[in-house]
Amino acid sequence: MQHRHIARIQPGIWREGLLLQLDKKARDLLFDFSEPGKIDLEEFMNRHFAFNVEMKRFAFLTGRSLATFKRDFEKIFHAAPGRWLQQKRLAQAYYLIKEKGKKPSDVYLEVGFEDLSHFSFAFKKEFGKAPSLLNQASTA
Repeated sequence: MQHRHIARIQPGIWREGLLLQLDKKARDLLFDFSEPGKIDLEEFMNRHFAFNVEMKRFAFLTGRSLATFKRDFEKIFHAAPGRWLQQKRLAQAYYLIKEKGKKPSDVYLEVGFEDLSHFSFAFKKEFGKAPSLLNQASTA
């Protein structure tokens, strides 16, 4: 009786094995253990850092829970997401003011800050100079 049971299982196993050998797509689909829905975090953040959204929204948009987003983020960027976002936004603001001649009042929303006073404070802390003074000629 035991032998009959094994005989019934073996043809099924043989067919599945044959299917996997013949159909690479089926094999790739059945044995893909990557996490579904996750997108390239580094590319996404470098492209969309200026969007002023909550961290949980960035997590959702990249297909991650908030905890997984923070963990993956720190692995990739070697920094906490909030700090990285601020530095990236400030660097972009510096470029727009210094190289493109834009005014701080025109830049702060574009790079993801909510208000001008917070932007100015963070900018001065990061670069040692108020954004409004960046394009003024220095006298030595």
